[in-house]
Amino acid sequence: MRARAQWFSLQELAAEAGLPARTIRFYIARGLALPPAGAGRGAAYSREHLARLQAIKRLQAQGLMLADIARRLGGEAAETRLPEPDAWWSYPLQGDVVVWVRAGLSPWRTRKVRAVLAEMASRLAAIDEQEEKAKGDGDY
Repeated sequence: MRARAQWFSLQELAAEAGLPARTIRFYIARGLALPPAGAGRGAAYSREHLARLQAIKRLQAQGLMLADIARRLGGEAAETRLPEPDAWWSYPLQGDVVVWVRAGLSPWRTRKVRAVLAEMASRLAAIDEQEEKAKGDGDY
């Protein structure tokens, strides 16, 4: 028989945690919360279950998504996560020259970068013309 101070039914756990029983079942299914001791009507939840649910609520209040909470509670270090992707603009200047610039620059900076890229594209085109002309002169 269970000691009342140590074990909870699902309804008692829900009341203590301030969560609907349905949410607790969802957390268990997703692996966020530990499964109960026993099954069916005999399922029992400990203070450890309550502490875990309180930790989930606290982390959600900090703005973490459930996947992040699962990783954190599972002991996965934050460093193992992939960094957030960056957005980049691609500027093909010639067939073999592409310049990548991070998106989100200020409008002033974007205008300056585009001006420099236009000058670079012009210079590359002039070099290509000179090389073609030199090839043509050597053929005669």
